[in-house]
Amino acid sequence: MTSTTTLPGEAPPASAASGTYTLTSRLPRGGAFQNGQLTTRFGAVRLGALTPGAEAALRAFGEDDHDEAAISALIVAHDGETGLLRWHILRSRLEAAGLLEHAVAGPDGAPVARLVTVGRGATTLKPAPRGPVRLSRHALLSPAEGTLALRAPGSPLAVELGAGATALLPLLTTWTQEVPAPLVRLLATAGALAPGGPDADPQAEERGSVQWDPIDLAFHARTRTPASAPGYGGTYRHADRFGPEPVAAPAADGPRVALPVPDLEAIAARDLTLTEAIEQRTSTRAHDPEHPLTLTQLAELLYRTVRIRGTFTGSDGQELADRPLPSGGAVHELEVYPLVTRCEGLEPGLYRYAPDRHELEWVSAPGPATATLVKEARGGTMMDGDPQVVLLVAARFGRVMWKYETVAYPLILKHVGVLYQTVYLVATAMGLAVCGLGGGDTSAFAAATGRDPLLEGTVGELVLGSRPAGPVATSTATTATAATAATAATGASAAAVPAAERATEPATAGF
Repeated sequence: MTSTTTLPGEAPPASAASGTYTLTSRLPRGGAFQNGQLTTRFGAVRLGALTPGAEAALRAFGEDDHDEAAISALIVAHDGETGLLRWHILRSRLEAAGLLEHAVAGPDGAPVARLVTVGRGATTLKPAPRGPVRLSRHALLSPAEGTLALRAPGSPLAVELGAGATALLPLLTTWTQEVPAPLVRLLATAGALAPGGPDADPQAEERGSVQWDPIDLAFHARTRTPASAPGYGGTYRHADRFGPEPVAAPAADGPRVALPVPDLEAIAARDLTLTEAIEQRTSTRAHDPEHPLTLTQLAELLYRTVRIRGTFTGSDGQELADRPLPSGGAVHELEVYPLVTRCEGLEPGLYRYAPDRHELEWVSAPGPATATLVKEARGGTMMDGDPQVVLLVAARFGRVMWKYETVAYPLILKHVGVLYQTVYLVATAMGLAVCGLGGGDTSAFAAATGRDPLLEGTVGELVLGSRPAGPVATSTATTATAATAATAATGASAAAVPAAERATEPATAGF
């Protein structure tokens, strides 16, 4: 309940009958105060010597919500008027450390909203902005703790909304002055309000705000602002519920294709230098139909890029791996599924590369789901025909998420980039055509493999094939560079080129 107390000599505070909204506070959810120690989900804090009034106030905050008048009356009853100053100093310290939550009660006393910590930050209330306000276009609403939580990207705070906020929230979709000031203060403190005003709205006008989709910005801010999340890095938050996944996926029961092991010494003798491979690397969007990729070439590429060279056990008990490419924590969660349309010595279909055994495992025959994956890759590279092989890069998410919190998915995406560059350089050294894709269809992958998309899903794709002789369709970056040079030589402007001739970029970005 919300406690409201009248101080001696004061008029009664606004009540439900007057139709006002009341600010209240309490310790964070699950917090308690006992014997001079404040305990929260983040740990215990020893507060030192406290006055009887401060101890009484903290015990009250640990039991329920109370408004400032009630707590002030409690302080005065124990410490006298002189105790108020010391209490306000202590309260400011608690808010600066995020050790107090604030809430708004409606005219009927029912909870409207609550400001809570979801990361690590201060809960010191900001004043309500003057003039009209509205929600930030980047604020997101999600279910949490049996309610809905409103969050701004990068903020360590969230505003949990009660039933009393139902009629108020739609008002904030446009500039308004009809929302009660106590609720506005909570939203302002959480960073959920738009800056400016109706006559100067940077979120609608300035590039930095306009170019960000709210979900993209939330992902970026959460994973790059450690204080915005309750845990960051190797926290092992699920280790008490699940064990670590093995470094190599269990072998399938179906057919297998043993792959030839390349001679690395012979390769090293004929290979390009690292500098040559880097300088010659490009994205090639054409394959040689007369001389397709061979099983031996595919085997060599996989062996040189993603095979498991050895395994070991980490100090946390997780089985780790050594591969030709790096991986955060040596977890190596990425799997490669060659989707074969045409490869000499190999039947068309979808396979999984077993990096611990250097084998291909049969996954599925060509069908509607694999056809969708091939079509996506063909469209993404603007190829005239189907790619000979699409390397589907999947992640076994639990390998990373068992250990890492908040940074788990961006870490997986970093690993995808590492794999892309490794495949690019090896393919270049082998004289093969390769092109990385910027998007894919994880639902089609799930349909083709039967894998649970929450346990394993695609996070990248590369098109691989034999390199045709003579001029080929290479990366859009190379094409753009040539076009720029031609434009400079002729003095023609880009605007003079017909739109139909300029609209050559694939719908799904290639590299």
